[in-house]
Amino acid sequence: MTTTYDPFHPQYFVDADLREEMTRVYDLCHGCRLCFKFCPSFPSLFSFIDQHDDQDAARLTRGEQDQVVDECFQCKLCYVNCPYTPGQHEWALDFPRLMMRADQVRFRDEKRSVHTKLTDAALAKTDLVGKVSTLAAPLANLAIRTPGSGVRKVIEKTVGIANERVLPPYARQRFSTWFRKRGGSKLAREKQAQVALFPTCLVEYQNVGVGHDTVKVLEHNGIECSLPKGMQCCGAPALHQGDVETFRKLARNNIGVLASAVREAERNGHDLPIIVTQPTCGYVLKKDYVGYIGGADAELVASKTRDVSEYVWQIHKGEDSELDCDFPGIVPATTTYHAPCHLRAQNIGLKSRDILKLTGTQVTVVAECSAIDGTWGLRAENFEMSRGVAAKMANAIKKADTEALAGDCSLANGGIVLETGRQPVHPIQQFARAYGIPEEPTR
Repeated sequence: MTTTYDPFHPQYFVDADLREEMTRVYDLCHGCRLCFKFCPSFPSLFSFIDQHDDQDAARLTRGEQDQVVDECFQCKLCYVNCPYTPGQHEWALDFPRLMMRADQVRFRDEKRSVHTKLTDAALAKTDLVGKVSTLAAPLANLAIRTPGSGVRKVIEKTVGIANERVLPPYARQRFSTWFRKRGGSKLAREKQAQVALFPTCLVEYQNVGVGHDTVKVLEHNGIECSLPKGMQCCGAPALHQGDVETFRKLARNNIGVLASAVREAERNGHDLPIIVTQPTCGYVLKKDYVGYIGGADAELVASKTRDVSEYVWQIHKGEDSELDCDFPGIVPATTTYHAPCHLRAQNIGLKSRDILKLTGTQVTVVAECSAIDGTWGLRAENFEMSRGVAAKMANAIKKADTEALAGDCSLANGGIVLETGRQPVHPIQQFARAYGIPEEPTR
């Protein structure tokens, strides 16, 4: 048995070794049970072991072990709760990385059905799907806009995306196109700093308004924005399916593009933070690029990556920077802020909450999981389970009953729409309206 989360270790992809490590970890988790509330994996795991009088984790069948893997949606909250993680305890227990190791071994070793391959492709090839769908936005949006419609049921049967899931519409003009056509940064005050934007697929092709407002809020505060050429999907959908080779290909490309931009800025005497607008992608750049690629460039990219709200708060607290805290625009009296799991797992604090408080709104935090977590909750086979997990989130949002609703994750926000009927906005968008920055007309 090898306790390793290093994909370059010679035993990493050996199934027999993986199964022994799963038994070790399952036994430790069964004895602890701190994470029982986070996802369906743990109740299933505990019930599988409890059915045996001796409660021996080694008695689990291969199918039972795999069910635990399938029910893990990579919320990463084990990192927030687990006291036995590598570097903190001799047990070196990393449940999320073990689940990804299992997915990767199964992806390599097991034959996938045609339907599964189609679902994997539809969810992982975000750039291809995004480029085609933005070119044909009216038709694409007609197909996806009504959950439960006949067209959506056909989509579910063919590519496996749950027909009732709320999906963000495609923009006719991509974010990068908008950025290029406007002709560079338009600073509203003296330049304080410069940043590179990693807009993410969701902002590039769908929620382009998040990108518009990110640029405008930063420019309002004298931050010059750039968009390095050649960026692609961060690779999270492929990684979470177990397709580590596709993930590495995407990651190496992005690391090369971003590290080159950072080093070029350094040669010119400037620091260049990398600003990310979606929490899953920020987590991948900070954590997974280092773990699955490694090297000086990956470490550099990770060290420079900031969530957009994290960076705005950094401006506010910086000795050499200043944030405009005059908010003459629209400021709701009360706001519910949904804190996504992949942002909480970055251990940076609730910076979106903090910047919203600066505007004068009273913030209620809801930290319950939406159970989307990348693309897991979009799959038809996980839909009902996902809704069961999301019920606590929905109840908390309804109980808060505030004037405004904000959340950083576009996919989680779709889950909120489904469960509550309310449409959240990204915190940076609410922040922009508080400045009096009008919403950019979208095509």
